[in-house]
Amino acid sequence: MSAMFSTLKAGLQYSRDWPVVLELNSVFPENKIIRMTVFSQKTLPVVAVVGALVQFNQLGSSQLPLILTMMLFILSMPFQGWYWLGKRAQTELPPGLSSWYGEIKQKMQEHGLQTQNPQHKLRYADLALLLKQAFGQLDKTFLRDWL
Repeated sequence: MSAMFSTLKAGLQYSRDWPVVLELNSVFPENKIIRMTVFSQKTLPVVAVVGALVQFNQLGSSQLPLILTMMLFILSMPFQGWYWLGKRAQTELPPGLSSWYGEIKQKMQEHGLQTQNPQHKLRYADLALLLKQAFGQLDKTFLRDWL
């Protein structure tokens, strides 16, 4: 159970670290997942309550277990997004992305920027931090060479 909570926590942190910029839309699914998860976090509680009230009004108390199950499923959807993001954050980068990470890091160092040196195999969470720093401190055109 604690592994699930740590994965959810990692997903929440990953969604905060990942730079949600248009330039990354065509390469990574993170932008879409983050946007959908945040949107569902804001809207689905209302949908669940309204749906439950309508069903309770139409079907009566005899269907209460079904109504509660439906509510719990709808309310769990944002957690599914955070969980996916947490798993993604902990996943090691494939070789192509690892070399891309190194190229971006080298370009940042050429511009005199300090970067982190992870002591473990590179993960998507490390890429998110590097991209966040790059988008914050470099010209937004720095990705043109790679995309």
